[in-house]
Amino acid sequence: MSYYKLLGLYKEPFSTNPDPAFFYQARGHMAAFYRLRVAIDLKRGLSLILGDVGTGKSTLMRKLMATLTDEPEYILKVILDPSAQGELDFLSMLGGSFGLQPGERSVTGYKKAIEHFLFEEAVLNGRTVVLFIDEAQKLAGASKEILRVLLNYETNESKLIQIVLFGQMELLPGISQIANLWDRIALKYVINPLEKDEIRELIRFRLKRAGHFSVRTLFDDGAVEAVYEYAQGYPRKTTMICHDALEYLVMYNRSLVDRNVIEALVHQQVKPVAGGIGMPSNA
Repeated sequence: MSYYKLLGLYKEPFSTNPDPAFFYQARGHMAAFYRLRVAIDLKRGLSLILGDVGTGKSTLMRKLMATLTDEPEYILKVILDPSAQGELDFLSMLGGSFGLQPGERSVTGYKKAIEHFLFEEAVLNGRTVVLFIDEAQKLAGASKEILRVLLNYETNESKLIQIVLFGQMELLPGISQIANLWDRIALKYVINPLEKDEIRELIRFRLKRAGHFSVRTLFDDGAVEAVYEYAQGYPRKTTMICHDALEYLVMYNRSLVDRNVIEALVHQQVKPVAGGIGMPSNA
């Protein structure tokens, strides 16, 4: 039997995968979500979401995509890794995401095919084409120039494509140096780590989402304090340490994560043993 079933759960509550079902509506994330939705609906063109590793950018992206997927007026495309060797390589990546096969596999051929696709969908069919790019700090200079060109495709009222870049903070200076791309950014938003009260609610939300409806908590106040002190508000680090803490409960037949458990896991006061984690000395 899996460990989470032993805890009365039906699903893994602290997976680090960007599952939109486990998207906790923290204040900063929801502000980014709603502002992105407005920018896309108004067809303003380019939006930029920045944040350190583990702040929840990818989960935010998946949540927004899941929200828009059921609305037929949107065409959603995503590139998870925009690493490309040059202009043609990136255009081929874009063409593949749009399902295009130009007659001529060249820079010109791809540009014409993409422009035709955007005009047909956005102008003739009245749909909103949205391109999500994760790990956008990997965009090369030639790729950023292609994005600038795409943003030139427009009517008198709106852009033909909506581009949302999700990247680490290092993306910012790279884009700011390209004036004719920087000026086209309609929305710039930085996702910061969560506050302590939000970490508490994130843990409760994920446990409930995974099936924990008991009035008995699995993490006491001391544990939550210790998690916050360790993770400093970063969702990914929070979920990783909470996952380890639940494994610990099962391995040692305990029913509550307290500060001692978290501190033992964080400071490696546990000794590796065959098959798992050793018992902390102060437990």
